[in-house]
Amino acid sequence: MYTEEDIASAIKAGILSNETAEAFRAHVAGERQGPAVDEEHFRLITGFNDIFVVIASVLLLASVGGIAGVLTDWIGAAAVAAVAWLLAEFFTRQRRMALPSIVLLLAFVSSVMGGVLLLLGPEKGAQSVVIASALATLAAWLHWRRFQVPITVAAGAAVGVAFAVALLLWAAPDARHWLSVISFIAGVAVFVLAMYWDTRDTARLTRKSDVAFWLHLLAAPLLVHPVFAALGVFEGQMNLWQAAVVILLYVAIGFVSLCIDRRALMVSALVYVMYAFSTLLEQYGVVSLSFALTALVIGSALLLLSAFWHASRAQVLRRVPLAVQRWLVPAR
Repeated sequence: MYTEEDIASAIKAGILSNETAEAFRAHVAGERQGPAVDEEHFRLITGFNDIFVVIASVLLLASVGGIAGVLTDWIGAAAVAAVAWLLAEFFTRQRRMALPSIVLLLAFVSSVMGGVLLLLGPEKGAQSVVIASALATLAAWLHWRRFQVPITVAAGAAVGVAFAVALLLWAAPDARHWLSVISFIAGVAVFVLAMYWDTRDTARLTRKSDVAFWLHLLAAPLLVHPVFAALGVFEGQMNLWQAAVVILLYVAIGFVSLCIDRRALMVSALVYVMYAFSTLLEQYGVVSLSFALTALVIGSALLLLSAFWHASRAQVLRRVPLAVQRWLVPAR
């Protein structure tokens, strides 16, 4: 199995020419009956050995944390972070294994943050979260500088958002009443960061596209949840007006998803749409089949969109200004 990153490495080493690589990509796209640039590729599993290494790594990290944690909890977390870094030196830096790299990165960053929280103790309140999330953000940056695992930027953004929110709540405790608004603003910031990485690789040939994928996956719930919560989706009562707004909002999300060629927004909003319509059907007496009917309609619509995704993108992009199109993945 060869990835775009492997092909780019072969071009850089002079093994393949740009023309040969493009011909190969066109051939593969033709065989799959879809343009490669319009697909969201990201490395996750290159073989069962990835799963094998992940299982072994989790067992090792858990045992190290348990043994070192006998002294004190924060020492156990620090030991897990140290071992996760050492394992990444081999499985990430040398072997370049995708899934183990993701697991080790998450173990490292979460252990740093958890260890600092345990060290400072709950008595410091928001101050301990501020310090822990700041150090976790620094840890994610150092990990990125060393290993450049694509999900690292999203992990760093997540703890960075936690740092900003904790700092705001520490400085202004009344801001807790505006958490939905804060979450939406954070989602916009992460989405802008994701688009920055996307625009650096509109052909989606390098790891920059993978970085953007994980950032979009983080931005989506931060953007979607506050909006649907404001519509009262979770209050257990739905009316036709709310359902209509939910439909229009999901259509708008679908339009944006087609423009940027990312499905993360639609997937994140899906659970809210299904819940809203299932609740609406229950109110109208369709209790036993409410979820089934909702899943049937929405699932069929999404499958149809998936089948005609490329044609739909082409139609949508024709309505987007040319000044904006040059920053987006081209439709081919």
